Amino acid sequence: MDAGKTLEGVGKVGFVGAGNMAQAIGGALLRTGLLKASNIYVSSPSNTNKGPWIHFGTHTTTENGCVVENSDVIFLAMKPIYLDAALVDIKNTLKQPVSNKLFVSLLAGVPLKVLEEKIHRIVPDARVIRVMPNTPVLVGAGCSVFSCGTTATKKDAEVVKMMLSTGGICQEISESLIDAAGGLSGCGPAYVYLIIEALSDGAVKMGVPRAMATQFASQTVLGAAKMVLETGKHPGQLKDEVCSPGGTTICGIHALEKGGVRSTLMEAVEAATKRAAELGKNK
Repeated sequence: MDAGKTLEGVGKVGFVGAGNMAQAIGGALLRTGLLKASNIYVSSPSNTNKGPWIHFGTHTTTENGCVVENSDVIFLAMKPIYLDAALVDIKNTLKQPVSNKLFVSLLAGVPLKVLEEKIHRIVPDARVIRVMPNTPVLVGAGCSVFSCGTTATKKDAEVVKMMLSTGGICQEISESLIDAAGGLSGCGPAYVYLIIEALSDGAVKMGVPRAMATQFASQTVLGAAKMVLETGKHPGQLKDEVCSPGGTTICGIHALEKGGVRSTLMEAVEAATKRAAELGKNK
């Protein structure tokens, strides 16, 4: 597959920040053949996260400006608290003025208005799109949402959706919903990992070997999710179909309800959403 033709002229992609989320997106782009390693540039201030990128065969550097100069699409993939420092480094390490760049922010809580204001100081005609992906993008099972800035084009949206769809589903939404969507899909894998670990612990408590328990718990969660997506049935209906009168499952459900599992998971999404809003206000 010719990466440049597939991306309709957008031949090079950069990542300012080399951590887990950048690796997940970059890995998906490489795995599906949408981009070649030679068309990816990655910057990181240290060697801590560079190992996987070097293994991929991508260009790596410590200078953010090098990434911006050589890329058509630049993912801002650092932690939100490092945004200002990363932009200063871009400005200080640019060898020449640049234009016609699309910046894609992965920064939780930082609104488009703030991103545009800060980025335009360095690249006045930059277009900006804000994305909330999740790490299962790496294995083709991600869930990503995005919102476009004031100058982002329809083509920009198509390119971002194409890239993120290589790792799962991707949908454009209103920015007013992006913190809440991130509190669900962006943070949600961590909630599910905790649930898988707890289910495994329960099986171990009842005598099942750990490796077997974790495998069974993981497959059970995967299967339940596929049932919801592929049957189109409401989760409550699918739950009822498993709960026989006086049976084992309804007893387990009762235990979960007594533990407040629904309320706790709702509060987790709410807490993550509020924290994202707080991060945005700090900017």
